[in-house]
Amino acid sequence: MFTRVFKQFSIGVALSAAALSAQAVDITGAGASFPYPAYAKWAAQYHKETGSRINYQSIGSGGGQQQIIAKTVDFGASDDPMKAADLTENNLLQFPAIIGGVVPVINVNGIKPGELKISGEVLANIYLKKITKWNDDAIKALNPDVELPNASIIVVHRSDGSGTTFNWTNYLSKVSSEWKETVGEGKAVKWPVGQGGKGNEGVAAYVRQLKNSIGYVEYAYAKQNNLSWTQMQNKDGNFVQPSQDTFAAAAANADWSSAPGMGVVLTDEPGADSWPITAASFILMHKNQDKPNNGKAVLEFFDWAFKNGKEMAAELDYVPMPDSVVTQIQDAWKAEVKAADGTQIWQ
Repeated sequence: MFTRVFKQFSIGVALSAAALSAQAVDITGAGASFPYPAYAKWAAQYHKETGSRINYQSIGSGGGQQQIIAKTVDFGASDDPMKAADLTENNLLQFPAIIGGVVPVINVNGIKPGELKISGEVLANIYLKKITKWNDDAIKALNPDVELPNASIIVVHRSDGSGTTFNWTNYLSKVSSEWKETVGEGKAVKWPVGQGGKGNEGVAAYVRQLKNSIGYVEYAYAKQNNLSWTQMQNKDGNFVQPSQDTFAAAAANADWSSAPGMGVVLTDEPGADSWPITAASFILMHKNQDKPNNGKAVLEFFDWAFKNGKEMAAELDYVPMPDSVVTQIQDAWKAEVKAADGTQIWQ
């Protein structure tokens, strides 16, 4: 089951000593479950080619931020970009590594993936406990040709501090004034209704098990778990399907230099084809490296991923970072990541 496979990885393949690079370094990371499928695939291939292992725990963005601040890992991962004050206080570098989409997923008999249409307002009202039945008039109005059951909606949300939740609640705050005023946005919020699952893995497992449920996960988890995702109405009023193309459309006009640490939020972007809950996932690491070899190994892995991992990311419906953005990222590596003696780690 996906929840077992995508819980934690320590990628290792038996290779002869001669095949291993003399420079191979094992590094540790922890955080967001949103990018986990891509990071796992990258890490397996990277180990095969270099001998270096990437040991990453999918514990949620909140945990990733906490662990990098505590220096218990070589890098953290978060889908909720850290604010400028927090980056400065902890002397952290932040950069985007991959783009994907958060999708509503449902378990309703007879409804196929991508068949149900839903709007941001309807989503907010489901999570506000104002819409409680699948055959509510608001859902029926969007889906006149879909047979909807007279069944109570079971709401599923994240139980841990989550960047996926940040992007979900950030979007709901943009499309629903009531949500913004009563619940708001964040990695963790006081949910009006529902039960919590840990990680994208846990939410996917709950929705798969519970009839008439709805939840939210990164798109790869929906596909891996054979869950039915919904169409969504975007800011331009069009109903769109989740895909690499619609995620890329939402990210197309992003100004990565406009936010501290390139921490751009991509929800509710304009554009005829834009997926409304598109998100970037970010890497966090210390600017001053107590273990410069480990810091360099982190940068070498993501350099390799940016160059060689695009096709692997696309196979999982993520959007790789554009080359122009990678250049910005690597300029920041050169300028800001240093060993204790002040020397550059990335040349």
